[in-house]
Amino acid sequence: MTHEEFEALVSEVLDSIPEEFAKELDNVEVVVEAWPSQDDLQSVGAGAGVTLYGLYRGVAKTRRANYSGVLPDKIVIYAGPILAHFDGNSDAVKAQVRKTVLHEIGHHFGMSEQDIHRAQNTR
Repeated sequence: MTHEEFEALVSEVLDSIPEEFAKELDNVEVVVEAWPSQDDLQSVGAGAGVTLYGLYRGVAKTRRANYSGVLPDKIVIYAGPILAHFDGNSDAVKAQVRKTVLHEIGHHFGMSEQDIHRAQNTR
C-alpha cells in the first residue's frame, strides 16, 4: 500500500465521522507519518516491544480554558507499524486505521485509555 493510499484510508474514516463530532475537530490537524520517533514513544511511556499506531498531541477539550490563538492539536497516524503488523491484509489494515483514528479522536474529547477501550469493546 502506498503512502497516498494509506492517507486515503485515514481520510475515509474522517469523512465518516458524524457532523456533530466532526465540527469539534476544526482545530485538529490529522497527519500520516511513517514511524513514531523515539521522542514519540517516550512521550507515551512506550517501552521496548510496544507498538504505537497513533498519537494525540494537544490539550483535550475537557481540559481547556481560555484556549484560543494556539496552534492546532495534532493527531498522528503511523503507517509503518500498522502496515507491518497487518502485512498485506487490506481489511485488517482498514479496520485498524479506523480504530486508531477514532482512538486518537477519543483523546481529543478527553477520554482516557480505559474509556476508549471500554467504548471500543462495546461496539
